[in-house]
Amino acid sequence: MDVSSIWFRLFRCIFLAALVLRGSAAHAAETWVRLAGLEVAVWTPTTDAPPKQPVIVFSHGFHGCATQTRFLMEALAADGFLVFAPNHRDATCGGGEASWLEKATTPFGKPGSWSEASYRDRGEDVRKLVAAIGKDAVYGPRADLTRLGLAGHSLGGYTVLGLAGAWPVWNFAGVKAALALSPYAQPFLAHGTLGGLAAPVMYQGGTADFGITPALVKPQGAYDRSPAPKYLVVFDQASHFAWTDFGKNAHEQITAYSLAFFDHYVKGEPASTTLTQTMSGVTKLRYASELGNSDGGRK
Repeated sequence: MDVSSIWFRLFRCIFLAALVLRGSAAHAAETWVRLAGLEVAVWTPTTDAPPKQPVIVFSHGFHGCATQTRFLMEALAADGFLVFAPNHRDATCGGGEASWLEKATTPFGKPGSWSEASYRDRGEDVRKLVAAIGKDAVYGPRADLTRLGLAGHSLGGYTVLGLAGAWPVWNFAGVKAALALSPYAQPFLAHGTLGGLAAPVMYQGGTADFGITPALVKPQGAYDRSPAPKYLVVFDQASHFAWTDFGKNAHEQITAYSLAFFDHYVKGEPASTTLTQTMSGVTKLRYASELGNSDGGRK
């Protein structure tokens, strides 16, 4: 079975699990709105927050949906971020109308065949959404778009890496940080474009994430080829779905490193020691930034 077939079967699991989640009770801080022609889930800070709040935009995985990673979106909102997650064209849950039978427009098993045109519509979704947030009567006055972070899982990780500069023509000026959660980074490795990243990046992977994490951690993999500031965290026994509500492993650790990363690079707060400390349940932590270099000077 080739890689593309494996991915297809995995994302079928996302769809089936999403059917269960779609019937779950609504979360208090979660609202659905239509912005830029997109169905968008929004999480707002649940505690007292300043009038202008930093913004995170989340891009879901292939055949996932905006609400696939509620655990992290809710944590970001509780931390004072205004969080937006659009349903892309390939969403199959959370009101998405795509079919899980639909295959990727470019095969996942052939990363060299991907180009800046591959899923560019996802990047445009994020651009249009950010523009619409700034003009919206409800969210515009609240959103501090000078403090903008992007997060994405799987194909969403590909999306945010592209916007952060891995596809130079996608480069979205003003992005303060990119959080790539088990990202499909293989096309950027095939084309040698990760050196174009123009924002701090944190890669997250797992020891049971067999289709993605090896491309992040191997010599001259995604982490090695990315410019500083950069971080890599690998969670023990975390599979590809650890970053969704369907997976249960490492949620606490995923949340801790994600908040520390965004607090520092998006909010501009002093760096938490979490960024340079290996928590329980973490098998690998690498970083090269203003905080130091875990590889003893090696980039």
